[in-house]
Amino acid sequence: MLKNYFRNIGPGPLVAAAFIGPGTVTICTLAGVGFGFALLWAMMFSIVATVVLQEMSARLGIITQKGLSEVIRSEVKHPLVRVFAIILILSAIVIGNAAYEAGNISGGVLGLETIFRNPSIAIAGITINSFSLIIGLVAFVVLNIGNYKILEKALVGMVILMSVSFLIAAMLTKPNLLSVFKGVFSFSLPRGSLLLVVGLIGTTVVPYNLFLHSSLVKEKWNSVPDLKHARKDTLIAVVLGGLVSMCIIIAAAAIQSQEVNSAADLALGLEPLFGSLSKYVLAVGLFAAGITSAITAPLAAAYVATGCLGWSSHLGSKKFKAVWMLVLGLGILFSSIGFKSIEIIKFAQVTNGLLLPLIAGFLIWIMNKSSILGTYKNTWVQNVVAFIVLGIAVFLGLKSILKVFGVL
Repeated sequence: MLKNYFRNIGPGPLVAAAFIGPGTVTICTLAGVGFGFALLWAMMFSIVATVVLQEMSARLGIITQKGLSEVIRSEVKHPLVRVFAIILILSAIVIGNAAYEAGNISGGVLGLETIFRNPSIAIAGITINSFSLIIGLVAFVVLNIGNYKILEKALVGMVILMSVSFLIAAMLTKPNLLSVFKGVFSFSLPRGSLLLVVGLIGTTVVPYNLFLHSSLVKEKWNSVPDLKHARKDTLIAVVLGGLVSMCIIIAAAAIQSQEVNSAADLALGLEPLFGSLSKYVLAVGLFAAGITSAITAPLAAAYVATGCLGWSSHLGSKKFKAVWMLVLGLGILFSSIGFKSIEIIKFAQVTNGLLLPLIAGFLIWIMNKSSILGTYKNTWVQNVVAFIVLGIAVFLGLKSILKVFGVL
């Protein structure tokens, strides 16, 4: 049974690896420290939303054997609308991921720095973080191999390591299960929590994952009977990934101090309560979260750029490699010279939450076209659930915009 599952494992764990990055760890930490278990409901909603949207993305990839960006390019007929859509997607995903990559690498560095002293290197008066270079090199090697099976195994291993680390961290805090249950189903919005709720949704229902999943799924499967494997793969990976995020919130809720601003602070904050083991467990989890996202973000950017521009999306093509090398290179550069990662990560997560309705709207529109999916287009039940998810995302996004401009 277990052997059969691992044989049919697909891009689901890679999707989980992409959304459980340093951004997730940071936002979940802030949610737990600031509001205890009260925002666990937002993570539950995020899990449901992610399963619904990622299933659509996987179904699109298997039936059409094209990525989401390729389908948008071919289906948006009006030239001005198509140019606008492509520019919007490239700006949001490719340029956004290039900026966000620094946060991914810096998040992994925070994990290492919690355990080790950082042997920085000084070159021409500029201090360079050597851990950033190490994480960047690991990501480069994995991506440059250009083999889906090797990429899959590397990321699955990291996801398992990360999941076990955060699960142990939550168990160490011995949470009140009744309080956890209430938090999952309370649907409360404490004062000052709105942007964190948008961030929790944006860090889980990641817009670039919709593009990544539809592109990766065709590397694994290519026929209609494979849909059942893809659905099971998506459901298991996303639910487990969401539970990992909940574990981070639960662990952070045990900290009484309001001075916790990052997962590294969380690791150090738990140490007096639960011993040095908690510090090492969380540091390993944060490192794994950083390195997995440092690999998947450039990969997603490459799939989006090549799909939008009509280039080959093969892992080994020169243009594909050029895109991920650019994104990874910028991430290494900004992380190495000491960009402050926490504020960048928080901003990126909120931006993801605001971008989500737009990208999800594109996907839902495409999933209702018989000319593309035939009998495998969305059913009315799938559409009802999808529009509920979209409606809530739009509502939260508008509220957060109004709050930023001081209207609320």
